[in-house]
Amino acid sequence: MDEILQKLNEQEAKINAIYKSVEKTRKYFLITLIVSVIVIVLPLIALIFVIPSFLKTITGAGLGL
Repeated sequence: MDEILQKLNEQEAKINAIYKSVEKTRKYFLITLIVSVIVIVLPLIALIFVIPSFLKTITGAGLGL
């Protein structure tokens, strides 16, 4: 019986170590997702507002206005 309890305690310790590792990995993926959104999606949204104003400036300068 002591042998079974010892193995269960060892398994519990290993499961806890795995849980900690998985939580660190989850946080890493979350941070990667947030950085990806900031680096890729936000500039694309900004371009939606910048390009029309840029085109208006260029066409106005081309027409001599």
